[in-house]
Amino acid sequence: MMLRNIFLKTFHDQRRSLLWWALGILSYALTIAAFYPAIRNMPAFNELLSAAPKELMAAFVGNFTDLTSPAGYLNSQIFFMIGPLLFVIYTIGQGSRAIAGEEENGTLDLLLANPMPRWRAVAEKFGALVLGTLGLAVVLWVGLAAGAVVVKMDINPVRLAEATFSAALLGLAFGALALALGCAAGNRGLSIGVASGLALATYLLNALGASVEQADPYRKLSPFYYATAADPLTNGLNWGHVAVLMGLIAVFFATALFLFQRRDLAV
Repeated sequence: MMLRNIFLKTFHDQRRSLLWWALGILSYALTIAAFYPAIRNMPAFNELLSAAPKELMAAFVGNFTDLTSPAGYLNSQIFFMIGPLLFVIYTIGQGSRAIAGEEENGTLDLLLANPMPRWRAVAEKFGALVLGTLGLAVVLWVGLAAGAVVVKMDINPVRLAEATFSAALLGLAFGALALALGCAAGNRGLSIGVASGLALATYLLNALGASVEQADPYRKLSPFYYATAADPLTNGLNWGHVAVLMGLIAVFFATALFLFQRRDLAV
């Protein structure tokens, strides 16, 4: 029965790795929250960081000026770089494995042996990826929200959820890209390599564009810009930016469906 439901089978197969991801993200969130009181009580911390090269700071913690405030601290430690990259790493791995991994392992024919169209296999695989990503987003939110209560960090839980959701959307955009590449080539390594390379390049474009004048006009070419530039932790979601990320997800997912439907498979 589970084999006939690719969504359930995929989610069942990744349950152990998803559990470890959840535990790792929860531990990281709680650790970051636990260190906040020490940073909050160091007024010279901002002055110390301001002495660092501007480009270096922009690449790793963004252009947040008050890193001792709750929002500045969480943005610099999680939502500018580490959080989005964690989601990107998870989704690229799962997206590349969804079809290309099954094809390389010789198990794709078992999935397609059931009387169902190819598009459904891709859709159910991607559905499992979406559910796993949103589940990890909930874990991150719970860890940060609980940690904030314990250390008396004044942070809006709704804004915290919006920032987490924005990072998850970014991850899903790259996950959908990895899925499309896997559907196109049937090569998991190629899918991971290309998607990861684009993620790194667009991250640097957004990060350095904030401090390098020549790169600033090109920041909007980066998906990271639409996940972080509006500062959802402070200002809430920018629905225009959300629409761009969702549009990327839709385009890459539709491309995956189209390419997988038309390609000869190595099964």
